[in-house]
Amino acid sequence: MKSHWKLFHKKAEELQPEKVIFLRGINEYMTRQNAVDLITSKFFAEVYQTYPDITKALKERDSELLESTILDYQKNKYRNGYTIQTLHHNVKFVLNSAKFNYSNGPLEGINRKIKTLKRTCYGFANQKFFKN
Repeated sequence: MKSHWKLFHKKAEELQPEKVIFLRGINEYMTRQNAVDLITSKFFAEVYQTYPDITKALKERDSELLESTILDYQKNKYRNGYTIQTLHHNVKFVLNSAKFNYSNGPLEGINRKIKTLKRTCYGFANQKFFKN
């Protein structure tokens, strides 16, 4: 199912439960919804059920739903719950991102451009040419 990783990022209504397709990892004809149900029932059902709640809370900026979803999550024996555990560890900062409209995205974009320029301009003999 590695080749079908995008299925797990889709919303439930986008999985088209009536359309049957051939899935290579399973080598069978089935619906996308059936494939997701097959994998989540065996490996990471709890994480997969928690993920849509977190994305919904962040889109709607609902800090109460976000907090309850993160704090109610129970750690399991699989490695796929580490992301939610990290959110649990930093719940105060995650809730602030849902409450306020502030973002450091533009600043990080400028920093990335500066680093890219420095990487491409490496090797100038003169500092003046580098700054120009």
